[in-house]
Amino acid sequence: MAGNTQRSAGRARKPAIALMLLGLSGSTLAALQPITDLPLQAEGEQQWRLPAGQYQGSFSIDQPMTLTCEPGAVFQAQGEGNGLIIRAPDVRVQGCTFLDWGHDLTAMNAAVFIQPVAQRAQVRSNRMQGQGFGIWVDGTRDVSLIDNHIQGDPSLRSQDRGNGIHLYAVHGAQVIGNQVRETRDGIYIDTSSGNLLQGNTLEDLRYGVHYMFANDNRLLDNVTRRTRTGYALMQSRQLTVIGNRSEQDQNYGILMNYITYSTLRDNFVTDVRDGTTGDTMIAGAEGKALFIYNSLFNRIEGNHFERSAVGIHLTAGSEDNRIAANAFVHNQRQVKYVATRLQEWSADGRGNYWSDYLGWDRSGDGLGDVAYEPNDNVDRLLWLYPQVRLLMNSPGIEMLRWVQRAFPVIKSPGVMDSHPLMEAPVLAPSRNSAQEDAS
Repeated sequence: MAGNTQRSAGRARKPAIALMLLGLSGSTLAALQPITDLPLQAEGEQQWRLPAGQYQGSFSIDQPMTLTCEPGAVFQAQGEGNGLIIRAPDVRVQGCTFLDWGHDLTAMNAAVFIQPVAQRAQVRSNRMQGQGFGIWVDGTRDVSLIDNHIQGDPSLRSQDRGNGIHLYAVHGAQVIGNQVRETRDGIYIDTSSGNLLQGNTLEDLRYGVHYMFANDNRLLDNVTRRTRTGYALMQSRQLTVIGNRSEQDQNYGILMNYITYSTLRDNFVTDVRDGTTGDTMIAGAEGKALFIYNSLFNRIEGNHFERSAVGIHLTAGSEDNRIAANAFVHNQRQVKYVATRLQEWSADGRGNYWSDYLGWDRSGDGLGDVAYEPNDNVDRLLWLYPQVRLLMNSPGIEMLRWVQRAFPVIKSPGVMDSHPLMEAPVLAPSRNSAQEDAS
């Protein structure tokens, strides 16, 4: 499964760090220089400024401090190791540029590598461009990664690049307002809990946001564009996913794989395109705005899914989810669901909005008087036996549809929205939009 590369790297993490801490010989280790070797200018207690210039090699910060780079201060790692290793608590690095660090993904080469001892590290308003990981946060707490610009190398295959931001065994991180492009995944969260990802822009990637075994995390007001999956939520529980956007992503806008007890609300997914399945978690990537795979007990409310090949696809036992007050607008196929159990997609007497609903509202209460049922036995037949599509417009298929309408007793279980909405709900404004309006 996708994510094995990162887990393998995680298993290699401790030996690599142990070598670093022991100071054993090696080209990368020998090149490590303390930041105090640079021409720092004191600005106050534990406050240092780095003048403009090219600083070659790999550097480490071994004491609490704030390092502010002047415009034109560039760390150039010459293609080896890490650009900067933070191995002390209460370190802040801001305004720096990092170029050409190492690209050994097994060694977790990164522009900025934050070690477990570096609690409360802050990495703010830096620029990074290289082939390896942008920022790797390793087993620490309460870090802040804010307003950084991270650019990968598009000349490499996606799987050979590092992730823009990688959190491993991290708690209490705030990842806010970063821009990540052309790395492997934009933000990868592995075995980490209690973190906030907010207001990040993630473009031209494999996965925009990738959760693996990460519980009790918040994902708010982020944007993904032109990725092969916008939000890959996997093997996690108690995620809060609110106010995010997926624009022109491929395969999946939001993918839920073994997700439980989570909330998806006020997310906007549009123009998800058909793609290839070679780099996806699950076969059958037909441009799904929302794909729910083996996920239970989730609340999916107030979201907007539009102009995609498939609005929503449920499979592999994805039942007992609350799906209400969503809008499904002009998708080529609104719902794909093959099951042996009826799914009722309304709650408290209110369902979802469907742009292809042909019912009416005689009472004027905003709810359709006729239930919405998006799929029939013919759809089920086509999903189970794709070769039948060759007969799609044949008299035989038309006869099957007529028989099902005339004798509904033969219908198989599927999706029903007993209280469809006549108008699409208005999405709540994102926090970023509200802040922009206020300013």
